[in-house]
Formats: sequence, structure tokens, C-alpha cells
Amino acid sequence: MSSRTTEKAAFLIMALCALLVVLPVIGIVAYVVAKGAPAISWEFVSAMPKRGMKAGGIFPAIWGTTLLVVGTAVFSVPLGIGAAVYLSEYAPDNRLTKIIRMAIVNLAGIPSVVYGLFGLGLFVVFLGFGTSLLAGSLTLAVLVLPVIITTAEEAIRAVPQDYRYASLALGATKWQTVRYQVLPHGLPGTLTGVVLALGRAAGETAPILFTAAAFFLPRLPTSPFDQVMALPYHLFVIATQVPKMPESLQYGTALVLLALVVIAYAAATAIRMRLRRR
Repeated sequence: MSSRTTEKAAFLIMALCALLVVLPVIGIVAYVVAKGAPAISWEFVSAMPKRGMKAGGIFPAIWGTTLLVVGTAVFSVPLGIGAAVYLSEYAPDNRLTKIIRMAIVNLAGIPSVVYGLFGLGLFVVFLGFGTSLLAGSLTLAVLVLPVIITTAEEAIRAVPQDYRYASLALGATKWQTVRYQVLPHGLPGTLTGVVLALGRAAGETAPILFTAAAFFLPRLPTSPFDQVMALPYHLFVIATQVPKMPESLQYGTALVLLALVVIAYAAATAIRMRLRRR
């Protein structure tokens, strides 16, 4: 077999592997859209739930999910990017730094239910925040921090060293080099990691089950210490705990959650492409 034939066979195998990954995803999305589309209406996305969530809308769950994601971003993004900058630009290359990096990678693989129990013990009980928006946001921030740190560090390390040398040669300080050369060039990759992490936070159920989510709350939160409804937990409840719940409402809720995540990913992709062009 010639090298060109081998190359074509390898490309064919890789294409088939990609197809095997993409087709199930497309099938799942199409199935959710087909089953959930009949339930989508203005009332469904803007009204309060009624009759034990068998009627009305899911606006409190949409709003609660949005607040949780915003709170997660507020607590995790500055801390994660700051840690990534320190590890990539300032931390010495010694055994302690390698142990810290290994610990961060291992934390990214811990099941989310463990983070939920951690948030319950630390934020809800020990710090006295109670089951609240604040406790849920902090728990989700701890959950996504390893992902943000890892992706941001890789994006920063991918910036060519020549940019650093040129900046330092022109008299810039270390921080000025990081601020005006490294971070702007590493921003697209960093943004990708942030969006992936926040997308995961938006779809998590176990952490907010212990720290923030309410079963039925037909009102909007007015304080960081209030409980909130959230789409992942709401979907879990109506699918497993509410008898005779119409199937269309279950899939409609799943479709709304999917749409929110897709919109966030699309916006981040557009921003990343614009930053790369600049």
C-alpha cells in the first residue's frame, strides 16, 4: 500500500470518527427540539409557574439560572485568570508549582456532587449563607475554577515568547508586558475556556441541589441570600418528582436550557473571532 493510499485511508477513518461523534449530538438536539417546540410560547418563557408547575411558565427558573451564571462568572473569572497569569508568568518552575498544576487538573475531574457537598458544608452551614443564590454561585465558581485556570494558562503560554522579549527590550515592565501584550493575545483562548466553564455551570444540577435551588418558588429573588429556581433542577423535578407532568413541558424546559447555552456559546464564538481579526 502506497503512502498516499495510507494517507487517504487515515483521513477517511478520522472523518468517520468525527461523524460518529457529531451524528448522535445532532440527533439528540433534533429530538429535543421536536418534542419541546410545541410547549414554547411567550407565556411559557415569561410567566410564573402555577398549579405545582403543571401550568404557567418557567421565567423564575430562567432568571435564577441567569443569576447563578452571572454570580459564578463574577467569582470565578477574575480569580481563575489571575491564577493562570501567576502560574504561567510569575511562578518559578519548581516541584511545588508542578504539584499545584497537577492538583488543578485533578480537581477538574472531581464529580459535581462532591462540589455540592463541599458547598453545603462550607458556604451553607459553616459561613451561614444558607441555601441561597450566593452559596450556589460560590459553589459553582469553585466547580469551574480548574477549567478556567487550565484553559487560560494554556492560552497564555501559547503567546509567542518574541512578544515578551520585544516588550521588555523596549523598556516595559513585567506587568506592562503581561497587561498589554500577553493578555490581549491570549484573550481568545481564555474566552473559550471561560465560556465552556460557564456553560457547564449553567447545566449543573447537583451543586445547586444542595446550595441554592428551590422546588417551587413562583417569585423572583430580591437578595443574594434568597433561594432561586434554576432550569437544571426544575427539569429534574418535573421529570422525576411531579406525577402526570405533560411531556411537552419537560422537553420544552430542556429546549430552553439548551437554547440559553447555545446562545452563550454563539456570542462567545463571535467575540473570539472578532478579537482574532483585530
